[in-house]
Amino acid sequence: MIEFDKVMKRYGDKTILDAIDLQIDTGDCLAILGGSGAGKSTIINCINGLVVPDGGDVRLDGLSVSHARQLAEIRKKCATVFQSFNLYPHLTNIENITLAPIEVLGVKKTDAIAEAEKLLDSVGLAEHAHKYPAQISGGQMQRVGICRALAMSPDYLLLDEVTSSLDPEMTAEVVEVLEQLALEGRTMVMVTHELVVARKIATRIIFLEEGKVIADENKNDFFSKEFSSANPRIRAFLHKSGEI
Repeated sequence: MIEFDKVMKRYGDKTILDAIDLQIDTGDCLAILGGSGAGKSTIINCINGLVVPDGGDVRLDGLSVSHARQLAEIRKKCATVFQSFNLYPHLTNIENITLAPIEVLGVKKTDAIAEAEKLLDSVGLAEHAHKYPAQISGGQMQRVGICRALAMSPDYLLLDEVTSSLDPEMTAEVVEVLEQLALEGRTMVMVTHELVVARKIATRIIFLEEGKVIADENKNDFFSKEFSSANPRIRAFLHKSGEI
């Protein structure tokens, strides 16, 4: 379970997160929506410890990101897939996937390679294992990034705008992988501005506005006409996004 307890984050005079209370249960696939600057990516970065709250606390299975001694254990529980892939260009795809399990988790090299090969095969990239990132497409690189995250056997998979730099065909490739992970019951927290991705993958949606959660709904309820009609800000967002 991931818990946000009155979480505050400020940069100078600007409040990014304003007393956020949030609980993400095992098996949830949570999509975080909202306008630019609403605090979406900051939520993700508070979970993985890249951002430390100025007030309140974030806990993963009872461990606090505010406690330096617990942060290493927290980072073993979650893995992040970023918008910009962040693959090492001088390593092959399989080397990118096996590096952290070997160096951080102490997994034997032969076991790490076997798991990486299995992961690459599961996303249709087995034949690209020994290529370098520059030799494959953006959608394929993002699938390698997902494999790299999964190789750490995380309890929580964090996805920060993972399709925003991809064309529609490449987006479809990545969404197919994420859909399968959702079907398997993987706990995921994703920031996205693409509502088609949220519709396909999420089980639950929160909407941020000026650092506050103004909606926390089951996916079907969030996209219903009744809910949007009763919430002008949500209606405006969906209308601008072409959803209504």
